[in-house]
Amino acid sequence: MFELIVATGNKDKFREIKSILKGLKAKLYSLNDFSKAPKIVEDGDTFLDNAAKKAVVVSDFFSGCAVADDSGLEVDFLDGRPGIYSARFAGKKAGYSANNEKLLKLLKTVPFKKRKARFVCCVCFACNGRVIKHFYGYLRGYIVEQPKGKNGFGYDPLFYVPFYEKTLAQMPAKIKNSISHRHNAFVKFERYLKGFLKKNKPGI
Repeated sequence: MFELIVATGNKDKFREIKSILKGLKAKLYSLNDFSKAPKIVEDGDTFLDNAAKKAVVVSDFFSGCAVADDSGLEVDFLDGRPGIYSARFAGKKAGYSANNEKLLKLLKTVPFKKRKARFVCCVCFACNGRVIKHFYGYLRGYIVEQPKGKNGFGYDPLFYVPFYEKTLAQMPAKIKNSISHRHNAFVKFERYLKGFLKKNKPGI
């Protein structure tokens, strides 16, 4: 069976990615499955820079194939912030709550109609230290005035999707995972990988 390392140590993210890729005939690993894994500083200027760096470093370290994503929230009123700094918006060691609080504070006086935002996800696939392909996924919505819902993670309690009239955190995982920016990007990756594996037989 094809083995693929998902270059993340974030358990929430890995769980979501595994759910999205459940139809893929592959054994998925996260960095938490290894006693030794490279430490990667995400210092790129774009989502692609960071995703590519993670995929390349991990695939090279394990002499196999890896997939990595970099994702974040872009708010129109804030000129695209927090963007690539979404996970550390309130500081390097900030948690989900602190990041959400900072965002709400910056938008405190902004009316709902001007709180447009989008989630962005860039997925990068690499084998043996070389980028093979990358993909993008998006989800558009608005930032609500206070957290709603207990599902999901990150900015999910603040991200409102008009079609469902709910935040991502108010949705069952099954629905969220079928519309999310990460889903949109990883579905493209999955489709590509199936074709890739018919022509290649790389392994870890």
